[in-house]
Amino acid sequence: MEIYGSLNAIGYGLSAIGGAIGVGLVFAAYINGVARQPEAQRVLQPIAFLGLALTEALAILGLVFAFIWGRV
Repeated sequence: MEIYGSLNAIGYGLSAIGGAIGVGLVFAAYINGVARQPEAQRVLQPIAFLGLALTEALAILGLVFAFIWGRV
């Protein structure tokens, strides 16, 4: 019995799950920080969005690599 296909979809799925967990952790820390010190919201909000952008960029890179290595 032969199986055809690749594991790219599984790799991207793991990448997307990792990105989702990362975004959840970033915003959980942001909410926790603002709940403890509401006056620090203006300092913490740009840091939270930067963490969101970096985490999502890694998930997008996982998608790109899945397509690139799928053609090799």
